[in-house]
Amino acid sequence: MRAWAVVRIAAVCALATAALGCATVAQNRRGRLADPMMRLDDEPLDAYRQQKMYTTREGAAGGDGTTAGGGCGCQ
Repeated sequence: MRAWAVVRIAAVCALATAALGCATVAQNRRGRLADPMMRLDDEPLDAYRQQKMYTTREGAAGGDGTTAGGGCGCQ
């Protein structure tokens, strides 16, 4: 009986924490969240260069399902 009470309290705390993570952002404030500095991935040019090197190294299949060159870097 006591274990179920602990589980219920833990579940309520988890749900409350998840609900507090949701927020409505005003439309005039969304520009700050869309700032390129807030992105988790690399710069677009660096990501392109890295993808080009990866597809060139992988050769015929490109490794990500797209068609690529013959492994010589000419796409």
